[in-house]
Amino acid sequence: MKHITYIKDIDTWQEEFHFSIEIKVRFSETDMFGHLNNTVPFTYFEEARTDFFKYQGFMQDWVKPDHETIPVVADLQCDFLKQVYFGERLNVYVKAATVGKSSVDLHYMGVNEKQDVCFVGRGTMVQISRKTGKGVPWTEEMRKKFDCPSVMSSSS
Repeated sequence: MKHITYIKDIDTWQEEFHFSIEIKVRFSETDMFGHLNNTVPFTYFEEARTDFFKYQGFMQDWVKPDHETIPVVADLQCDFLKQVYFGERLNVYVKAATVGKSSVDLHYMGVNEKQDVCFVGRGTMVQISRKTGKGVPWTEEMRKKFDCPSVMSSSS
């Protein structure tokens, strides 16, 4: 595997994932060669992230029109390791890697049926106020639900 800066030890990193969704690659998600289009993993990350936040119990509040906070994507990246083709079934994993004051760095991993890691990624989500657009700190309860190996208290 090529060197990816946000992965220190691939085996340990993979073992820390506990949440995934299954996705079947649709024809419309491929290019003329039958390969998964390079923009599609970002959609898969969004699906996995949304289900992860639902599982944590966060999404149910964020979608209420009168709720004070919402999550926003601050950055997002994907590293491609193996080709993916039309019709393949993937498990897309997501985990909280580090938690800041109002941000969380999420990591992603797409694995095919042969258990090959096809793509990995990371991205920062920030919980902001709908009114001010400023970061809103996670509650202690929310921080505990992230259950990640590295919880930081000074980042935003």
